[in-house]
Amino acid sequence: MLGFEFNPITKKRIQRFKEIRRGYYSLIGLVILIGLSIFAELFVSNRALMVKYDGKITFPTYGRFRPGTAYGMDYPYEANYRELKAKFAAEKDSKNWVMMPLVPYGPEEESYLDDSYPPYPPSVSSKHFLGTDKIARDVLARLVYGFRIAIFFALMLMVVTYLLAIVIGCLMGYFGGYVDLIGQRVVEIWSVIPFLYVVIIIAAIIQPGFWTLLLIMAAFSWMGMTYYMRTGTYKEKARDYTAAARVLGAGTPRIIFRHILPNTLSTLVTFIPFTVAAGITGLTALDFLGFGLPSGTPSWGDLLKSGNENIREAPWIIFSTVFAMVFVLTLVTFVGEAIREAFDPKKFTTYR
Repeated sequence: MLGFEFNPITKKRIQRFKEIRRGYYSLIGLVILIGLSIFAELFVSNRALMVKYDGKITFPTYGRFRPGTAYGMDYPYEANYRELKAKFAAEKDSKNWVMMPLVPYGPEEESYLDDSYPPYPPSVSSKHFLGTDKIARDVLARLVYGFRIAIFFALMLMVVTYLLAIVIGCLMGYFGGYVDLIGQRVVEIWSVIPFLYVVIIIAAIIQPGFWTLLLIMAAFSWMGMTYYMRTGTYKEKARDYTAAARVLGAGTPRIIFRHILPNTLSTLVTFIPFTVAAGITGLTALDFLGFGLPSGTPSWGDLLKSGNENIREAPWIIFSTVFAMVFVLTLVTFVGEAIREAFDPKKFTTYR
């Protein structure tokens, strides 16, 4: 039976990673958090999970737009499912019902309470478990959706950064000569361009979005990794197996990506968790400074900014956000430390 199988050295590294319990369990925790964030609408949303009305059951969470008139309400815009649940509960002998998520609020929804003004403190009765911000948006909902945006931004940034670094670094190291010389000059010039100034200029012209920020940050994140790939490629190019592959007629792309690259990736793998952490903190910092995602988008930087502006009257905003950031970044750091130790070339190496 044909199938993919790791080489013995990689198997030893994976086994070593599993033995480092702190990093292994941190990775499991991160995977669980990412999985839950993908389906965040099932736990945190102002749309109902299920609605039974006039004998028919609908699923509004991932379904199409349904106006209030579809459930017997007197308005044409999307149904307020919390009000609908209260209406059905007040009706005697009613067979209609609404099932809401655990946190029945959306990340951009303003949910004002009667006879009071936001920010509202944490409360179990109102189901604002971590309170609200100054315009009555639920903090827990914005934390959850902010985590989803931040983690996927960081993962995509890592992929784009590594692709650029691997391609450019391998070409510089393999061809050497003028390719390497010109490549180094480009890297040196590009690395001194101030990243924040570029973001400020772009933000003054257009409103940066998810993809715009991803491209900007990726454009300024690949230089450091490129030097690692260049050095590793220089070293591997001088090995006997590279000369043998060349003699046997292997082309340049095959030599680089089939033979040299697998033997140089062990160093880059150890940087993956720290690159993810840098992506999360970078996006959070830009949002905090006002140069990040559009206003209103749920993000940790926006929560930190709101908490800083209302630290006396609403301390729960900044405390909950800082705790969430510290917790997630601690998990990422533990994973990074475990990977670094598991891939230590002094423990396992291909060459004897």
